[in-house]
Amino acid sequence: MSIFADNDETRSWTEYLETLTAPATAVILPPGDDFQSTLRYLDVPEEDIDDVIATAPAPEKDPEIWWYLERAVWSLVSRMGSVEQPPRFAQLRDANDPEYRFFYVHVFVATLPFVQEFFRSRGIPDDIAQASLADLGRNIRVHRKRENVGGLGVMWWLMLHFRGAIYQLGRLQFERVKLGADMAGVMRDAGYDVTDGEHALSIHIPDFIGPMTHEACEDSFRQAKAFFPRYFPEEPVRFGVCHSWLLDPQLKTYLRPESNIIKFQDRFTLGPANDHNSNDSVLRFVFGPLHEDLDAYPQRSSLERAVIAHIKAGNTWHFQSGWLEL
Repeated sequence: MSIFADNDETRSWTEYLETLTAPATAVILPPGDDFQSTLRYLDVPEEDIDDVIATAPAPEKDPEIWWYLERAVWSLVSRMGSVEQPPRFAQLRDANDPEYRFFYVHVFVATLPFVQEFFRSRGIPDDIAQASLADLGRNIRVHRKRENVGGLGVMWWLMLHFRGAIYQLGRLQFERVKLGADMAGVMRDAGYDVTDGEHALSIHIPDFIGPMTHEACEDSFRQAKAFFPRYFPEEPVRFGVCHSWLLDPQLKTYLRPESNIIKFQDRFTLGPANDHNSNDSVLRFVFGPLHEDLDAYPQRSSLERAVIAHIKAGNTWHFQSGWLEL
């Protein structure tokens, strides 16, 4: 039985993998103690390291799984350094299966030498490279927070890191993107002189990295303004964009103007709200596992109380897009 979901997305992805050619360097997983040190470099939680190593596939033992692993790496290498993404990795049939829940962790470990070579070719400092790739370990923690077991349910997200498309600069992450037609159109309607497809930075707020204080965010923006012109001079950026429920203006009903979230929100010019009901996404981000009873969620912080009060009142949270000038 395949380890992947049985759907059209998996079949399309498999067909794409069949078209790829091998990079000059062979795909391998690190041997012996090197495997442990690599996982620690990627900030994989100590409690998961033994399981990651124990479930690693091998070409002779698991030829079908290795075929997918090898070609998943090839797909990342084929777009290394590009803002254009390869097709998304296929979903696992069961992201919590003990035998293969770390399959995509193995893929990223095998991709590590290739992305490190890209970083070296750009002169990107080792500390920024490591901090950016350590998001792998952080997202294993996020998976445990949501599913009560280690794993990686957002493998599509880490495709950015292991192609050199996103960088951790202090508290925030900055992704190299091109403005889509919809976002550029909204910005033009607001009076900004922008073109479809111009380079920009998409701003992300990772979990498990401490409070997003005004000072920490200010430092991240300061770093970004210096980092990208230096290491990607061919991609001039004028704007940062963000798409997050943390920009939902309804939060201002519940949080103080001086709160970290509202100060972050106030940096941006907001576009139209997404009318999709994002309550479950917000509950997962703030609390972890979903509960049918809203009273089962803790109410320790003003944000936790706001999230629950809003939903209890029959309202919905929304993802909101915004932009700022860099």
